[in-house]
Amino acid sequence: MKKITLTILALIFGITLNAQTTKWNFDNAHTKIGFSVTHMMITDVEGQFNKFNGTVTSDKPDFTDAKINFNIDVSSINTDNADRDKHLRSADFFDVEKFPNIKFEGVSFKKTGKGKYKLSGKFTMLGVTKNVTFDAKFSGTVKDPWGNTRAGFKINGKINRNDWGLKYNSPMDAGGVLIGNEVEIICNVELIKEK
Repeated sequence: MKKITLTILALIFGITLNAQTTKWNFDNAHTKIGFSVTHMMITDVEGQFNKFNGTVTSDKPDFTDAKINFNIDVSSINTDNADRDKHLRSADFFDVEKFPNIKFEGVSFKKTGKGKYKLSGKFTMLGVTKNVTFDAKFSGTVKDPWGNTRAGFKINGKINRNDWGLKYNSPMDAGGVLIGNEVEIICNVELIKEK
C-alpha cells in the first residue's frame, strides 16, 4: 500500500513538473534573421531570410534551461537584389534544391551576466552540422495589449562559411577575394508565449 501511495505521488509530482514547461513560438512579423558578409574587401552586403519557424521550451523564467528548435527556408533569402539572390540559391552557394533548409538546435543557454547569455547549439547547413556559440541578450518579457506574453532577444555571432562547404569565391586582380569567408549573424527575435 505504501509503495502504491509513493508511486501515485511520484506520478502526480512528475505531471506537475511537466505542466510547468512553457512553449514559446517565434513571432515572424517581429523577428529578423539577418547576416552580413564582406564584399571586395571594402564593404558589407547584408541580407536576411524571410521565411522561418521555430519553438522554444523552457521551465525557467530566465530561459537558462531553454530548448530551441529553429528552421529556415533558404529559398527565402533576400539581399535586395534579385540576380544576386538567384545566384545565392544556386549550387554555387546554398543549393536550395538539394538543401532547402538551415536548422539550428539549441543545446545550451548559459547566463554570463545581467541579461547576457551564450547560446550554443548544432547548426546544420548544406547537410553539414557544426557546433556554434552565439552571444545573446535577453531584453525581458512584456504583456501586449491582447494579453499575450512576449520575450525579446538579440543574438549575434560569426561563422566561417567554409566550415559548411560554402566555398564559392573569386580572386581579385588587386589581391584578396570577392567575398569574405566570415559571416556575421544578426538576429532580433520576438517570442510569444503559448497559452
